[in-house]
Amino acid sequence: MNLYLIIFTSGSYKMEQTYQSHKELFMALEQHFTLHLVNHTETESIPANAYKLAFIASGGVEDAVIRNFSSLPYPITLLADGLNNSLAAALEISACMHNKDMKVRIIHGQVADMTEQVLRHHKAFAAKRSLRGKRIGIIGTPAPWLVASHVDYLLASQRWGVNYIDIPLQEVYKRFYAITDDEIGLEASIFANKAKACQDTTPEELLKAMRLYKAIKQLCTSEKLDAVTLSCFSLIKQLKTTGCLALSLLNNEGIPAGCEGDLQAIMTMLMAKAVTGQPSFMGNPSFIDTKRNELLLAHCTIATKMVNDFIIRDHFETQSGIAIQGMMHEGDVTLFKCGSECLDEYYLAEGYLTENTNLSTSCRTQFKIKLNKPVSYFLTNPLGNHHILLQGNHAAELQEFMQQNRCKLRE
Repeated sequence: MNLYLIIFTSGSYKMEQTYQSHKELFMALEQHFTLHLVNHTETESIPANAYKLAFIASGGVEDAVIRNFSSLPYPITLLADGLNNSLAAALEISACMHNKDMKVRIIHGQVADMTEQVLRHHKAFAAKRSLRGKRIGIIGTPAPWLVASHVDYLLASQRWGVNYIDIPLQEVYKRFYAITDDEIGLEASIFANKAKACQDTTPEELLKAMRLYKAIKQLCTSEKLDAVTLSCFSLIKQLKTTGCLALSLLNNEGIPAGCEGDLQAIMTMLMAKAVTGQPSFMGNPSFIDTKRNELLLAHCTIATKMVNDFIIRDHFETQSGIAIQGMMHEGDVTLFKCGSECLDEYYLAEGYLTENTNLSTSCRTQFKIKLNKPVSYFLTNPLGNHHILLQGNHAAELQEFMQQNRCKLRE
């Protein structure tokens, strides 16, 4: 990994002298990056799209930084180890930029802490770059009840570099009908043998659901899709099966796959994958307990690689097809949602999964979660219905990612 530090120092610039003056930090960074020190007057030598930060090497450079603002990546990040009055200069620069309504942050602290912050900053930078050109397939149309989950395709492309691709359901239908049971029988049998149990459904339903998975997988390959969201209720009417199994298996394979044609939720899942490398679970907040600060998150599909055991069930709303009831160990989780039509707002909280419930009034996979932020957000200012769950604590890296991309936190 390359890191280009744009050096601002008072007096004449001498690379060796600058390196020696800040050797402890630079050596720590060199454990992770190939370090390039570039004088602020020579930024045109830095390759386009390279990872770069402003390094405040001393005091007395405030005016130079302001004058060279356009050569710095935005939002502005100032790296200052405090030596030679560098932190004092960074504070003055930051105040000036804030007065002009520009976003700026300072990375400062102990060397180990600064290095960790730079690594997190780079991870967000790399995740954003990885999103460029990603193709999100919308198979069918968004569910009519998702009245707050629209996305402006043009703005999404401009802000995030992704492309939403509308695909008619007929493309799935023709592939589905061309697949025989013999082609998918072995896979269905292997999947069934991995389940803890099978209830409320039949082997014939599993075969149909596996055919649908194969059809959608073929479509993802032919259309070069990096993520997909499915108009699942429309499919049920035509094919008499559900997409829950297909979405579970696609998520297992690293293709973020969501339900109901939710454009915001699938983008959130793609972001989560880009930042953390992990699959995620898309769920409905089904019950809220403000006194205990808990919520129940439920849906009828989950990547089976996320859970310890799973039961093959029928679909909750229609009592047909195949659904997945996943059981996950208690542990730390993160809730995340990128929303608004421009995909420029987000919700983020960490919590603890306390229980797998089995209520007859909710979708099959059910997680009770105790949050570390007020759960009242869901009742007073939510970013729509569907929210995304990740295993583990990922708030710091997701916060870095969203802030670096100038998004507003919804609380």
